[in-house]
Amino acid sequence: MKVLTKNSKAFHDYTIVERFEAGIELRGTEVKSCRSSQIALLDAYAKVIDGELWLLGAHIAPYAQGNQFNHDPKRNRRLLMHRKEIRRLQQAVEAKGMTLIPLTVGLSRGRVKIELGLCRGKAQYDKRQALRRKEHERETRQALRQR
Repeated sequence: MKVLTKNSKAFHDYTIVERFEAGIELRGTEVKSCRSSQIALLDAYAKVIDGELWLLGAHIAPYAQGNQFNHDPKRNRRLLMHRKEIRRLQQAVEAKGMTLIPLTVGLSRGRVKIELGLCRGKAQYDKRQALRRKEHERETRQALRQR
């Protein structure tokens, strides 16, 4: 999958338990905006509503060459998954206090796909610990490179 955009804040704020790939139902000019990486997942999340999976809070910028048929940038978009998978996700979210966060958006065989993460929120000390570990790994790589 060719990655178009990544939700880097999600990797910092959440512990990712499991990953899923879903299709996303888009309108005409939204596909062109996605292909030009004009999508922001910063405050986005997914939710099961009436047995369907929806992406809420994602921003897809209006297409520059679009006309009056351009789309609403903040509209809710339906995600395409098998009913059994949706039911399983809904049970996990309700039972364990987890949430569905979009991690990446990419192209797979010409179709726009979204990677969802079943996530658990991190505490503040976990975030600091992860930053320290990352910084230590970076320093180690630099030291090895200099040798």
